Amino acid sequence: MSGNDRYSIEGYAATVLFLGLIFVVLLQVFGRSGLFPAAVWTEELARWIWVWMAFIATGEAERRNVQLRMGILAEVLLGRFRFVLFTLIDIVYLAVTCHLFWIGYKTVLRTWNNESVTLPFSDAVLYASYPIAALFIIWRVANRIRWQLIYRRPFVFDPEIEQ
Repeated sequence: MSGNDRYSIEGYAATVLFLGLIFVVLLQVFGRSGLFPAAVWTEELARWIWVWMAFIATGEAERRNVQLRMGILAEVLLGRFRFVLFTLIDIVYLAVTCHLFWIGYKTVLRTWNNESVTLPFSDAVLYASYPIAALFIIWRVANRIRWQLIYRRPFVFDPEIEQ
């Protein structure tokens, strides 16, 4: 599977967003402590950054195949049955993510003219976080399904080995 580098575009983006979130929250804290006037927009911006970071980081989790799963049934299955189960789960997940992408895209169009309360952006900027993240997720899950169908076993992320 391609993309087994230790870091990906989603990982870098989530890291930058996390650092931005820390900075904005520190502005809130120091502004409330009286060191300088508090900025009203920092609370909303922190929320927006957190949403973007969480969705974009989901693409990185999918790339590394480290998302949470219920492993009770999968742990007792062996070989081919386990492969079939994981592949079916990924196919259903891919279909649901494609549908949610479409809903997110329509939401962005619907909110394009809504103004944010304190930020100089449209609300569509916030709602665009999921469709953009969904593109990464769709890409990663589709690659994982392709890999599983070629090699006939569940994908295991290892940046040291070209899968």
